Amino acid sequence: MAAIFRLARPHQWIKNALVLAALVFGQRLFVLHDVVLALVGFVAFCALSSAGYILNDIADREADRLNPEKCDRPLARGDLTVAAASRAAFAFAAIAAVLSIVLGREFVGIALLYAALQLVYSLWAKHQVIIDVIAVAIGFVLRAFAGGVAIDVEVSPWLVFITFVLALFLVLARRRHELIALGDDAIAHRSALSDYSVRLVDQMISIVAGATLVGYMIYTASAEVEAKLGTRHLYLTVPFVAFGILRYLYLIDERNEGGDPARALLHDRPLILAVALWVLTDIVLLYF
Repeated sequence: MAAIFRLARPHQWIKNALVLAALVFGQRLFVLHDVVLALVGFVAFCALSSAGYILNDIADREADRLNPEKCDRPLARGDLTVAAASRAAFAFAAIAAVLSIVLGREFVGIALLYAALQLVYSLWAKHQVIIDVIAVAIGFVLRAFAGGVAIDVEVSPWLVFITFVLALFLVLARRRHELIALGDDAIAHRSALSDYSVRLVDQMISIVAGATLVGYMIYTASAEVEAKLGTRHLYLTVPFVAFGILRYLYLIDERNEGGDPARALLHDRPLILAVALWVLTDIVLLYF
């Protein structure tokens, strides 16, 4: 059970907090019925993403043995058989399916799209340059859409755009980390890395990091957003977003900690503080 728990990567569930974005920005945070539905959606995506992680680990078990940071994963170490891992993936998928059905057909449709994306990524997309990072970013966007569908709130195009470029930023940072950490063994771990270089990835990171910050700044100053959310002071959250992006750039460049965004968020205190203050300020501006 301990091996299955590690295989599910619970620390990665923090990414599924995007499912709750529509709850906050749709101004439904204090509507109990919607909170319950959003949390059910969150749990559904936690189960679904864990099934995807297990599928990916099954496909990558040989390559992971060559990776100094992934060689201790249960399948790479031999702590679990492929059959046992497959049963665990099925169990997580079954939980996700039941919860998705509870939330309705539209949520089921998004969950199926996400599952299909995970399958395509594991079997093909992760080996294709640029397509690999776009596929992961689309997975984040689907999480945001799922949150809106769960509580019947329209997902803003701004949320979609900012989520997409922010996800690109995080995934490119991971590719950079892999290139540096694995060195000459990078290609053996992931064939798409043969088409990347640190210089190229750094250029891409600069583009998407800038797009994320500028996009968020325009969003907070938009008259359309002001009319919809009932506040013209959302720009006060920009410093926290700017600090978060710049702090993460510092972590990936100076400390080479871009390999796991979830761990970086959970262990870097300045980054945790920036995110917490951003969320708190959003709640105060939107609800009080």
